[in-house]
Amino acid sequence: MTQYKTDVEAVDALVEKYDQLRKEIAKIIVGQDAVLKNTLISIFSKGHVLLVGVPGLAKTLMVNTIAKVLGLSYSRIQFTPDLMPSDIIGTEILDQSRNFKFIKGPVFANIILADEINRTPPKTQSALLEAMQEKAITVAGKRYVLNEPFFVLATQNPIEQEGTYPLPEAQLDRFMFNIWLDYPSFDEEIDVVKSTTAEEAGDPQVVLTADEILYFQGLIRKIPVPDNVFQYAVSLVGKTRPGTNNAHEWSDKFLTWGAGPRASQYLIIGAKCHAAIQGKYSPDIEDVKAVAKPILRHRIVRNYKAEAEGISLDNIITELLNHD
Repeated sequence: MTQYKTDVEAVDALVEKYDQLRKEIAKIIVGQDAVLKNTLISIFSKGHVLLVGVPGLAKTLMVNTIAKVLGLSYSRIQFTPDLMPSDIIGTEILDQSRNFKFIKGPVFANIILADEINRTPPKTQSALLEAMQEKAITVAGKRYVLNEPFFVLATQNPIEQEGTYPLPEAQLDRFMFNIWLDYPSFDEEIDVVKSTTAEEAGDPQVVLTADEILYFQGLIRKIPVPDNVFQYAVSLVGKTRPGTNNAHEWSDKFLTWGAGPRASQYLIIGAKCHAAIQGKYSPDIEDVKAVAKPILRHRIVRNYKAEAEGISLDNIITELLNHD
């Protein structure tokens, strides 16, 4: 692929590509701007996303569309109580010449949609989560490296809790973002109904190649960050930890557990990418704030008092952001 003369030129190119991506995705997906923005940020940041929303909000269509415009291979895994780890990573079979042959599972794609990840037992969940962490899997002592770029978008239904296996906090921590998908606005829903009940829209065009995505992922890492932004990100995460010197009073009052160091890392990487797609060559504190909610909301745990008083995770994060 074409190498840009300078990093500044490359950031300008990323802004252009990002705008093209949004236009192509908009041919199929109506609204959901914040969801799409955060999903694309996580792809360029080498992160994974947990998407929480009720059924029927076009989560699968969104992932499929993103895979198309990025020119990437795509697999959908429907998580069910009887799903086995081998159904995800693949299995060894005995071929005709009596040799073991590895048949790759659906995890060997660039974008994985893990549909309703909390419907399957922890043993099967961990098979995918290991692949997310290591970007490789091991079968019968042999290591298989997954395709790059590799991105997991897992969905979770927040309503039905019967027959589900909630993800443990340590596994939730592997997702960069926890994005809440809301119902469309009245006007957006009118547009959705119009577009889905008429003739089918044309296919979106491919905007980026896998090599370009890898290049831009490397570019994001190289973006310089001022010291005050590092300090703000680490200080914000420190405020979530109840019982520590830096804890915010709301954390002591409403949280049983705060965010770990991975939150600080993701705040900085997310802020770099958020700045870059806005055409800025270095992030500021506003960029950290812009990505704080989806990065922190699955890394902090409310206590009984917060639940009893109806204080949501987002209420707590907003309070921390408003008191610098």
